[in-house]
Amino acid sequence: DTLTDVKEKGYLQCGVGQGLPGFSSPDESGHWQGIDVDVCRAVAAATLGDANKVKYTPLSAKERFTALQSGEIDILSRNTTETFTRDTALGLDFAGINYYDGQGFMVRKGLGISSAKELSGAAVCTNAGTTTEMNAADYFRSNGMDYKIVAFEKMDEVVVAYDAGRCDVFTTDRSGLAAQRSKLKEPAKHMILPETISKEPLGPVVRHGDNRWGDVVRWSLRVMKNAEEMGVTSSNVDAMRADKSNPARNRLLGTAGNMGEKLGLSKEWSYNIIKQVGNYGEAYSRNLGPTTPINLPRGINNLWTNGGIQYAAPIR
Repeated sequence: DTLTDVKEKGYLQCGVGQGLPGFSSPDESGHWQGIDVDVCRAVAAATLGDANKVKYTPLSAKERFTALQSGEIDILSRNTTETFTRDTALGLDFAGINYYDGQGFMVRKGLGISSAKELSGAAVCTNAGTTTEMNAADYFRSNGMDYKIVAFEKMDEVVVAYDAGRCDVFTTDRSGLAAQRSKLKEPAKHMILPETISKEPLGPVVRHGDNRWGDVVRWSLRVMKNAEEMGVTSSNVDAMRADKSNPARNRLLGTAGNMGEKLGLSKEWSYNIIKQVGNYGEAYSRNLGPTTPINLPRGINNLWTNGGIQYAAPIR
């Protein structure tokens, strides 16, 4: 199985995007970073004890599922929407949601448009091989509007085409619009329209039938969410681990029971995730939060205890 393969080769092969700031993109030194990258790092910390033992494979939307199906990668963590067809017909399983999103539209402020209902006759730039094409088709047809899709395989090609004026509208997930706007020549001259036209639950994907590996990925993400809920961070995890007063926290940090054994992992698997990667809130803040160029509010991606819908099953 994949867990055995990863342990034997000593690294995790992770499929990521080709450069979406905040989700998966290389910095100036070539080090990958983003909230999707942090899922891969968490899995590496859990399985290998080292969050840095990851090799990254940048994939286009068209390539991503084939790469996972063929075994070229161990996990796909690339702002990928879970849908019925993807979950049932491709031989793949979604292992959790690390970002709840929805599709939107971005236009130039100079067009004087304030609503997506005013986009009839527009040329719409988007990424080929994604849910955005079908969502756009559904939206325009249901509102009786004409449109023309201008699709490109690589997202950077979409950005260049939109910036050059080859289309009137840029559509993708709202988080993606916020991220890609930072790449435009004059970001301040572009606005994201208020409408959200779809549900886009994004999360990591594994091969169907490899149940133990699916559990490892699923619970690695849940560890990060549970840690935030319990107030355990990368900076206080050692102190929290020494304090045995909270039974649920003891199980989370491996000082009570042996939860790692049930996954084929060490007792330190969850501690390693939190110590080396941090909890979900830490990952969100450093990649997407108000101190980043993306500046996305938590919104529905807040914990359920703070008014959002991020909710993780308990470790018990």
